Amino acid sequence: MKTYALGAGFFCISLAIFVQGLLPIAIPESRETRTTRAVRNELGEIKWVWYEATPYSPLEQLGRGVYQREGCWYCHSQFVRPVAGEDQRWGPVAEVGEYAYDWPHLLSTRRIGPDLSRVGLKFADHWHLAHHWEPRTLVPDSVMPEFRWLYRTARVPLVERDGAPALGEAPALKALFSFKPAPTIPLYPSPEGLAFAAVTDGTPVIEIDSLPEPYDKPETWKGKTLTVIVPSEELRGLVAYTQKLGTNRGAWRDVFEPQAISVSVMTLPNTAQQVARGKAVYERRCVGCHGAQGDGNGPAATFLDPRPRNFTLGSFKFRTTPSGSLPTDGDLYRTLTRGVRWTAMPTWHELPEKDRIAVIAYIKTFSSRWKDEKPEPPIPIGDPPKPTRELLARGKALYAQAKCAQCHGEDGKGDGPSAGELRDDLKFPVRPADFTRGQFKGGGEVTDIYRTMTTGLDGTPMPSFADSMKDDERWAISYHVLSFSAFNDPLTGQKLKLDAATRARLNTPDGATYGAARLALDPDATTNEPKPLVRFHKGILGEGR
Repeated sequence: MKTYALGAGFFCISLAIFVQGLLPIAIPESRETRTTRAVRNELGEIKWVWYEATPYSPLEQLGRGVYQREGCWYCHSQFVRPVAGEDQRWGPVAEVGEYAYDWPHLLSTRRIGPDLSRVGLKFADHWHLAHHWEPRTLVPDSVMPEFRWLYRTARVPLVERDGAPALGEAPALKALFSFKPAPTIPLYPSPEGLAFAAVTDGTPVIEIDSLPEPYDKPETWKGKTLTVIVPSEELRGLVAYTQKLGTNRGAWRDVFEPQAISVSVMTLPNTAQQVARGKAVYERRCVGCHGAQGDGNGPAATFLDPRPRNFTLGSFKFRTTPSGSLPTDGDLYRTLTRGVRWTAMPTWHELPEKDRIAVIAYIKTFSSRWKDEKPEPPIPIGDPPKPTRELLARGKALYAQAKCAQCHGEDGKGDGPSAGELRDDLKFPVRPADFTRGQFKGGGEVTDIYRTMTTGLDGTPMPSFADSMKDDERWAISYHVLSFSAFNDPLTGQKLKLDAATRARLNTPDGATYGAARLALDPDATTNEPKPLVRFHKGILGEGR
């Protein structure tokens, strides 16, 4: 009996090695190094093209080693399976070429944590930096442990200088920062006594004037001690690796159906029952960033840049209403569902619709504006004009005429002469959008850019151009803004290596042409027929796929 058991065990192990190790190697498809990648063309449309997967950078490779060493792969899978609902949760179904540089594979199947194969660029870097410090602050359902050994910390007493709190002497603090005279690095302490800095080359300075009451008062901090936190190089690598995952598929998130909600015309119920339900949702899902008082000063806020929205002000950036007006219910629902790209505000399309509706009712209780005012009627947004070369050229001229480069830079990288001086209404630093990455906070369609040009972003230096530009001019400049990210990698903002003929074919002004992964353009093909996603070949062991 023992002999039979040993024989059966040996047979099963050998079969597993053959099926999972040798057989995939024998199939030509396993040696594919390309994927279908979503790219934005020069006309602002998303097209699909077969493109080589890119290897990990040294920093990403460092992070992959940390991911492997810390056992992250044991809980997190990295493979979107082609079964019901998975592509609606995470994104496009996985392709072989995505794993061309993943040796050994770190796919896992435990699913204790969420699938990470599409997590790249879903959250901002700062969200990940907060998440690894205290996961349940951002994801209350998480069973992920804290990874605080990936941070460098210093306990620093606060002293008074010129009537304001300042960092006292602490040898541990000098080990964290270079203390160069410039630049100064603002630290915004949390109510719990944490102060995070993402960069270390400069002099740290405590900033409290922008914080909500009572944390903007010097007496609140008298005699307190702060824990100053900075990320280690290993943590920076881990975040870089996480952001890389899924980005070989390009700008797919801009056309991800579950979160691709446009303007919603709706009036949501505002009853006591709705508010009570919304309060429960808010306290579970939102309080970590926006704070129990809705003032944008939750325990994770010290990690985040830009800071979470302060709901007590009743001022909102993303609206269809005129500048200075409250948003409509549909505006709030759209922002909550889609999230805000390039920030720590994620998409909440997986949250039940009734919970999203209820939490909007609760958010309105934080500001008296909702009792005293009503949103102005939305600005009508018609159909965009057909993009042409002439329209793009006009938009480029208008971009220079309106001095957009002063903040956003000549090349749209968000590095204009005034970029480092910009502050919002609360005096927090504001980063101009980097157009080259195509991660637009209000949405990546030309109508989203036009809406921002028309309404402005309340509370920020971005004004409304409704009075200073004609309707057709705002459409033209919106198309030009989108063109900064044409044929760019959304992770790096760098141009993809596509030849002129391929770019010309992708610029075809027809949404159906190369408009889906299964219709992706194969630059090496001799015909215009799309390359099939599943191909059959004569492999070493016969017909394979």
